[in-house]
Amino acid sequence: MRPVNLIPEEQRIGARAALRSGPTAYIIVGALVAALLGVTALVTTSNEIADLKAETTQVEGEIASAQATAQELSSYTQFQSVREQRVATVTSLADSRFDWERVMRELALVMPGDIVLTALTASSSPAVAPAGGSSSALRTSIAGPALSMNGCASGPEGVAAFLQAVKDVDGVTRVAMPNSSTGGGAAETGSAGGADCSFPGYETQFEMVLAFDAAPASATSAAAPPEVAASSPAAEAPVEAGSEE
Repeated sequence: MRPVNLIPEEQRIGARAALRSGPTAYIIVGALVAALLGVTALVTTSNEIADLKAETTQVEGEIASAQATAQELSSYTQFQSVREQRVATVTSLADSRFDWERVMRELALVMPGDIVLTALTASSSPAVAPAGGSSSALRTSIAGPALSMNGCASGPEGVAAFLQAVKDVDGVTRVAMPNSSTGGGAAETGSAGGADCSFPGYETQFEMVLAFDAAPASATSAAAPPEVAASSPAAEAPVEAGSEE
């Protein structure tokens, strides 16, 4: 069956009645939604700010702790720096000094019995004035430490044997010496410096300079006696440098 509306048409006003609320309800609902979103954003921002503040506080605490630890360890850092400086100073001093005691000991071991030394001088620099009545022609050609000696031998063979023997002294890189002379002394021959070979059986004069070129050169020679050199042209015998003991 089809429904039939029995209300007269002139009384049918409910279908055409206007809405009593209008758009106000929608505006209120929109305002409430906006307020809710704003509160949500405010709470979220506040939480983020609180988290950032807590993180900042934690980082500041870690920085303060690290600074305190660094300050406590600063004394060790200073000690390490002082230690390194002192080690460098001691190493520099050790590298710049020359072991003359070892050289003299080895020279005594290799010296033949038919050799008499009349002058024995050592120097770390050629700037020291020569001694023993010799010129500085031999010594000035050696920039580093050198051992100069004047002496007498029983003959040219003894001088040659001594020349070969001193090559075994540890650290000797070359041996320089003028021609030796026999009889008459330095005033007569002028080739062996200030050696006085008036000993019976030791008439051959000689002068010899041992060079230690591998050793560090020194500007001064405070711990060494003056050098000895010769005025005659030098004949050098190269030697391989020995190892340091």
